[in-house]
Formats: sequence, structure tokens, C-alpha cells
Amino acid sequence: MRNSERHQKAVDQLTGIAQEVYDQLDGGKIPKMMIPLRTKSNIRFDHKAAVWKYGKAMGARSAKKLTGAQMLLRTMYMLEFIEDMIKESKSSTLREMYYISEGWPKAKFSAQDESNMLAEDLEIITGCMREDFKLRPEEDGARVMGNITIQETDRKGKKKKINCRDDVGDSGYGVPYNVEKEKIEFVDCDADFIIAIETGGMFDRLVENKFDEDAHAVIVHLKGQPARSTRRFIKRLNEEMKLPVVTFTDGDPWSFRIHASIAYGAIKTAHISEYLATPTAEFVGITASDILNYELPTDKLNDKDIQALNAEKTDPRFKDEFWKHEIDLMLEIGKKAEQQALAKYGLDYVTDTYLPEKLGQLGILK
Repeated sequence: MRNSERHQKAVDQLTGIAQEVYDQLDGGKIPKMMIPLRTKSNIRFDHKAAVWKYGKAMGARSAKKLTGAQMLLRTMYMLEFIEDMIKESKSSTLREMYYISEGWPKAKFSAQDESNMLAEDLEIITGCMREDFKLRPEEDGARVMGNITIQETDRKGKKKKINCRDDVGDSGYGVPYNVEKEKIEFVDCDADFIIAIETGGMFDRLVENKFDEDAHAVIVHLKGQPARSTRRFIKRLNEEMKLPVVTFTDGDPWSFRIHASIAYGAIKTAHISEYLATPTAEFVGITASDILNYELPTDKLNDKDIQALNAEKTDPRFKDEFWKHEIDLMLEIGKKAEQQALAKYGLDYVTDTYLPEKLGQLGILK
């Protein structure tokens, strides 16, 4: 779907919400909006699709009470704000939208979490993504290094081809907030797989060691918990260019969740998991087994780490035997380790020994 078509669809959907509220008022009814309950009890793991999705339980945002009436008023203001942005070919950060509400009489948000939540509600109701509403996050997308050529459409509508290895500096290609086809097209690819890296230090190590060239890899820096645009970029590369995906993170429960957000989706974005998650993504490490097998420098698990690991034992994303073993082993040894602990054996060890061994076990490198 072209850019203009996607934005027009968003406008049509938002107009439909406003019309429904108007019709209820015109009919003498107290207006309300129905929306899936965003509670843990209404979020299920779809084993067939291997992603998180919302269930069928619905709730009502009704003007019967003051808080509900205020939320509906905010919704109407936000609908108008988004429609005006689309018509004027502008965009807004989520933070800017929060401050815009300062000019909405009796409807300004008291905290940014409220405005972020309403934007997500509109995604759920309309089936559109916030990018279709011209809303963008504060955080940057990923950095990418590898022999893939993309065609990017700039703000003036001009198309430019960029090779994410030969046409960029050592920091790589910066992924924009909108990575849909009207913005980015994949033209050519000479790579065998994608390796998604948690930390900037490890991304720079792999780039300096020319791992993208030697292993025919596309290296993606996740910048910690990955932005939506990063996850969408990886999914599109996986589906359209048929590249397998592996994640390489620190060895701790929080990093395990970074892998889960790439592979299965996150509860917060359960309504768009099919757009963001790459269920075939595999985990390289750092695992608890790696800590022992490679005798890595470690830190002791703290109370929050232990609590997080125990929570993951009941998380369906970590139900297979691999994760059961690694989580139990990490709890048993009481240790965690960083990616860069591999530097114990020298700066080239990660690209000359560790990754070839681990990727060979997964069948990624022959």
C-alpha cells in the first residue's frame, strides 16, 4: 500500500470513530468506545503464529463517568490533531503530542503515559500503526552494517539507493522510524544471515573486525531493547530477502527478553505482533552454558535478576527445553555475563572463535 493510501486509510478509520461517537450523541445515548482489554489476563500466546496477541475480552470507554468522558474528549482532540498532521504532511513525536495537549481545554494529558496509551488504543481500534498516524517515537532506530542495498525515499519524495556497507561510515546506516515499503525498499542483498547485536560496543567490534564481510552477515545494532522500527526492519529483511535471524546479547534475564521481543513480540505491542515479530529468530548467546564453557568473567545475579528469571520460567516464550535448561542453569550458578566478557581472550576472539562455533552449531555458518 502506498504512503498516501495508508495515511488516507488512517484518516478514514479515525473519522469513523468520531462519526460513531457523534451518532451515539445524536441518538441521545451516552457515547462509548469498545476496545480489547489491555490486561495480562487478556493477552495470549498464539502458539501457531508464535507471537503474543490480545484475546477477545472487550472493555468500554464510556462517558458515563468523568474520567471516561475526559478520555473520549482527549480522543476527539487527538483525532483532529492526527488528521491535520496528515493533511499538512507533517509528523509529531509522541512527546510533542503530549505537549500539544496543553492547548486542549479540559483535555490535556496529566502524564505522557496517558497520551502514549491513547495512541496505542487508536492502533488497536483502527488496525493501523502509529506510523500511519504520522506519530513517531523519541528513540532512534537501529544501526545497520552489511552488503544490502536499499532505496530510501527522502522527505522531498526523491528516491536514493544506499548500500549499507559501501555508502556509509563505520557507524552504519541509520534506520528511520518509518520502514514501510513507501519509505524503504530492499533492492539487492549479498548476505547469508542477520545478526542482531544488543550493545554498541559489540556492534563496533564486529564492524571493526569486518565480520559483515567475512561471514556474509548483516549486522544490526539493537541499542538495548529494540525500537519498533528496528524489529519491523528485521522482520521485513527476514521475509522479503529470506535471511535467517540470530540475536547476540548479554547473558542475563533482561537480554533474554530482548531476544523474545525480536522473536515473539512483546505484551505491550501484542496488537501488532504480526508486523514486528520474527518467530524463526534464534538465540546465539550469551547463555549460562557459555559462561561455564568459555569460563567468562561474571557478575553475581541480584535479587531483581533472580525474580526476572523465575518469571521467565512461567513465560510461554521460554517454554522449550533450551530455555528451561539455560534459565535453570543461570539460577543454579547465580552468575550473569556481558557480551564483551569474551574480550578476555583477545579482541578477535568473538569473531574468530566464539561466533563461528556458535553459528556453526545453529547451521548458520558452514
